[in-house]
Amino acid sequence: MEKTEAILIGRTRYAESSLIVQWCSPEVGLFKTIAKGSLRPKSPLYGVLDLFVSAELRFVRSKSSDLHTLAEARWTNPRLGLRESYGRVLAATYLVKLITLVAETGSPIPEIHDLLVKALDYLAAKDPVPALIIRFEQRLAEMLGIIPEGETGMAAAAIEDSFHRKLPVQRRQLADWMAKH
Repeated sequence: MEKTEAILIGRTRYAESSLIVQWCSPEVGLFKTIAKGSLRPKSPLYGVLDLFVSAELRFVRSKSSDLHTLAEARWTNPRLGLRESYGRVLAATYLVKLITLVAETGSPIPEIHDLLVKALDYLAAKDPVPALIIRFEQRLAEMLGIIPEGETGMAAAAIEDSFHRKLPVQRRQLADWMAKH
């Protein structure tokens, strides 16, 4: 049984009472677990597996696939303030999708995890502002070695060029939301 602190970054229903949950951990990186029976009201995981929460978890690593079995999860930071505005949820979604675009599954990402923690904690207290998003993209690109440290205004384009993929659609949606609020 392995133990780690992780942020819940995605969840998909699997069968009638189970979820496949995607996590971001400093030591394990991006990984998925199956949370068997977690949608049953009597499950110890019922109501615990919510987006963007940080949790201490225990899981059993699979020997044959990249889908591990979640045994236990306990909130360490629920970030309930994220639910106070659509913009906060949209910003958190964009940041998570950006990380899943650039990080390799199963590789340790301590600096990227810390960056995400800081951004989500900010969003739990305040609505997003353009400076937050630009700074997040810049720090991420610097950590990945895509742009030199301190170089501003080029991070988003550099990420697209380096990974040969468009940035997540939530970036445009978020920019539109911030312009209106």
